[in-house]
Amino acid sequence: MGIIGTILIGLLVGVVARLLHPGKENMGFFMTILLGIAGSFVAGYAGQALGWYQVGETAGFIASVVAAIILLVIYGRLRGPRSPGN
Repeated sequence: MGIIGTILIGLLVGVVARLLHPGKENMGFFMTILLGIAGSFVAGYAGQALGWYQVGETAGFIASVVAAIILLVIYGRLRGPRSPGN
């Protein structure tokens, strides 16, 4: 599936991460996909390098969601507090 599969999994991971993360993040559809892809990449690289799981295991999806939530928190901190009108 290649790139299309990566985008679809990234979208799924990004949506799950945004649903599990408390608070409102003003991110569009494209940023949600990028968040999920980045979370999948970080978790996949780290988890496989450390020997925690292999490609295709459910633990990889869970780790991707956790990594995406961490990236979402970092994104929120870097963006800083926003006033209600912004």
